[in-house]
Amino acid sequence: MRPTIARSIGVAFLAAFVACSQDGRAATDASAKAAQPAQSAGAPLFRDAAQTAPAPEAQVPVQVSLAPLIDKLKPAVVNISTTTVVKHPQVRGPSQKRQRSPHGGPQGGPQDDDEFQDFFDRFFGGRPGPEMPEEFHGSSLGSGFVISPDGFILTNNHVVKDATDIVVRLSDGSEYKAESVGRDPATDVALIRLAKPPKNLPTVVLGDSDAARQGDFVLAMGSPLGLRDTATLGIISAKHRQELGIGAGGTYDDFLQTDAAINPGNSGGPLFNLRGEVIGINTAIVSPQMGSGIGFAVPINIAKAILPQLREKGKVTRGYIGVSVGELTRDLAQGFKLPPDQKGALVQNVVPKGPAAKAGLEAGDIIVAVNGKPVESRGDVTRTVALIPPGQKAELTVLRKGAKKQFAFPVAQRPEEEAIARGELGGEQQGEQQQSGNQSPKLGVTVADMTPEIARQLGFEGPAQGVVVTEVADGGPAQRAGIRPGDVILELNQAPVKRSQDIAGEIKKLKEGDIALLRVRRGDQAIFVAVPVGGTR
Repeated sequence: MRPTIARSIGVAFLAAFVACSQDGRAATDASAKAAQPAQSAGAPLFRDAAQTAPAPEAQVPVQVSLAPLIDKLKPAVVNISTTTVVKHPQVRGPSQKRQRSPHGGPQGGPQDDDEFQDFFDRFFGGRPGPEMPEEFHGSSLGSGFVISPDGFILTNNHVVKDATDIVVRLSDGSEYKAESVGRDPATDVALIRLAKPPKNLPTVVLGDSDAARQGDFVLAMGSPLGLRDTATLGIISAKHRQELGIGAGGTYDDFLQTDAAINPGNSGGPLFNLRGEVIGINTAIVSPQMGSGIGFAVPINIAKAILPQLREKGKVTRGYIGVSVGELTRDLAQGFKLPPDQKGALVQNVVPKGPAAKAGLEAGDIIVAVNGKPVESRGDVTRTVALIPPGQKAELTVLRKGAKKQFAFPVAQRPEEEAIARGELGGEQQGEQQQSGNQSPKLGVTVADMTPEIARQLGFEGPAQGVVVTEVADGGPAQRAGIRPGDVILELNQAPVKRSQDIAGEIKKLKEGDIALLRVRRGDQAIFVAVPVGGTR
């Protein structure tokens, strides 16, 4: 068991994000128990602040004490303890050694596997004995909060993942068995339910995390380090913290950042505003070795959107339109002849025969709104589309060559496993191509016409289009923009490129400081890259 979970926060520095369960264990079982207890017909799953009269907001620091607010909220905050059982892997005896593969390890695996196995054969006789139990029992602590009188509790996925037993302790000290109803690893949200809930169970009110503002006071409650009924005060330090890698791959990250003290054991606990409404689920912190006062919470609006699916199906099915999108940088905006402060997400690729392709979307379109909600980043598109149930319509507003267009079409179900192939041409395959290249000093690249031989080396099937980059000048504009040898330039300033002369002719029209908008194929993907012509920025 590990006390922390390391997470990567960005390129400039490496920080570890600590999942706030007491042990922070990672587990391997991806399946979710989908127990579906009956619920009274027509009864809402949770109390929504939008449907109730707003409570007055507590005043800080003018108010003398937050004790009345904490006393009101504390009964609905719970401590969650879990038990996991890990079976000991079957160990071979000396007579059961596997054959070593030509690659050095057993059955093609690393050679260390045999050395590891030899250790067990030597000291444990190849099978579990008194010194090595056949299964290991682990435990962890976390927090949660009651959202309905019939015992539904919201918490983090990592708090209850792989749990064989779940025990919930209320603020009055009473304990109840609970079962997992649904889990969503992508957002780290889980729904559990008390097996035999008591009468008059206190509940929280779920607020509106979109309405929270940077600087708003917040109250974190839970059981840090097993210390039940702990409350800490802070503010919303920032919103929309994305791509932190805390969830499954970070695809749906959109965290609230807070300086309210959060520690291991707080995971799954509520983050309240001063009206006593839950606006977030405390999820992770920056490792104390790297910093302090930096915690993250899943916005409650994300949880509210997936709660019905967790209750009914035990998992979340997401919408999919079949596009890959990138950030619209200032250079890209200039390349598309848009204002430098234009917001939106750039469509890099459209999946053939996918929903978006059938509707007429094209690479180079700028998505500025989805279902009327403005798009400010590529994450906005991914998260908004994901919450549209498959079969329902998505309404997209896009900019195409400066003109606004509307598209409406039904979304499909997002594939459960997403694999994006990223191919790259190795340097050894480019040596002969550099002799007959067409140099573009303004961009800092040398390109060559596409030939059947080059297309085969690049792994293209069928007729290949574009020109191949054979050399990139060190420190030149193209290198700084991320262009690599082996990239295939398909378009320049949204005009198709068929020969190397097309590049030279178009670049002559551009002056220093202009943007050359390239559409580049790299492996199986095509992306837009903005290259300042001859620039040093």
